[in-house]
Amino acid sequence: MSYIVAWQFVVTTQDEKLFEAVYGPDGDWVQLFRRDPRYIRTDLVRDAENLRRYLTLDHWESQQAYDDFSAKFAEEYKRIDARCEAFTESEKLIGKFVSVDSKPLKKP
Repeated sequence: MSYIVAWQFVVTTQDEKLFEAVYGPDGDWVQLFRRDPRYIRTDLVRDAENLRRYLTLDHWESQQAYDDFSAKFAEEYKRIDARCEAFTESEKLIGKFVSVDSKPLKKP
């Protein structure tokens, strides 16, 4: 199982590519998260109908791993977050989740 932190963003129209670069698989956030070995990955997804709306899904080994990271890197986190406010209209924490180990459905 993993611990997942989900955020929703609405990006200004002129900054979609910049947002994708900063929040994408090699962006500033992932570079910061990778400083903790218990970080797993970040999924960046874009709304198929509202092209300015994105979700980030940050995967961690556990809630403790995320909490430890948040405490240790609080200052760096704040600096990146402040810089990113310039190209987002809104940012909302959707929630914190744990993955559910599911098995494929069997056909009758």
